Order: sequence, then structure tokens, then C-alpha cells
Amino acid sequence: MRTETAAKAPTTTVIDYFALGLTHALIVIALLRLIGRDDLDHEDELDDRPKKPLRIDAQASEGSADA
Repeated sequence: MRTETAAKAPTTTVIDYFALGLTHALIVIALLRLIGRDDLDHEDELDDRPKKPLRIDAQASEGSADA
């Protein structure tokens, strides 16, 4: 019985190492692709100008409440 469990242990360990290696390799590939992108090297200028304010007409809201 002990030889059966000892024989199964290395195969599960190899699968665990394969799964860890595969996921880490995919993460490294994703990071390398992100680093290589040109659009991540430049930032667009921010538009700090205020937008046109929304005008709330008090007379229009009062007129609609009476109707």
C-alpha cells in the first residue's frame, strides 16, 4: 500500500509544477506585451477647462409644476 501512494506523489507534483509554470509564463507574456505597447508610453494632455455648466431655469421648473 505504501508503494502505491509513493508512486502517485511524483506525478501530482509534476502536474502542480506544470500548472504553476504555465500560469507564471502566461503572466510574463502578458506583462511583456503590455510593456511593448507604444500607447502606454505617452499620456494625453488633460482637459482641465470646466465644462459648460448646466443651467437650471427656475421659471421653467415652476411653470411645469403649475401645468
